[in-house]
Amino acid sequence: MSTEFPTKNAIPRQWHVIDAEDAVVGKVATKAAMLLMGKHKPIYTPFIDTGDHVIVINASKARLSRGKEETKVYRHFTGYPGGLVEKSFKRVQNERPARIIEDAVSGMLPKTKMGKQMYRKLKVYAGDKHPHAAQQPAVLALK
Repeated sequence: MSTEFPTKNAIPRQWHVIDAEDAVVGKVATKAAMLLMGKHKPIYTPFIDTGDHVIVINASKARLSRGKEETKVYRHFTGYPGGLVEKSFKRVQNERPARIIEDAVSGMLPKTKMGKQMYRKLKVYAGDKHPHAAQQPAVLALK
């Protein structure tokens, strides 16, 4: 008996909304990464993208745990000598709050072409509004 693998068009994809208001960034990112990879589905296969689409709202109201707001630093290298850019959590939260969730989720996804494909299904918004109402996303509660 042979094992049946899901084909690209036969994979059912759903849309989920996660509200990050007063939630820890790591818990939001873990739940989003699990949904993007498809690990919650019985048809999960490590080498096939079986994941769903994820919308994260209220990213500007997410928080870090245990006083990391003062010590967390986001680093980016421009590629030029001396081009290491370091920004504190507070500065990133003021300038581009969606980047906090995006960086946390991308760090939890595979570092391959398939991981980039999974990352494209993530939509992060700083406020509580999103333009994906037509997809009828299901609201997920974090435990």
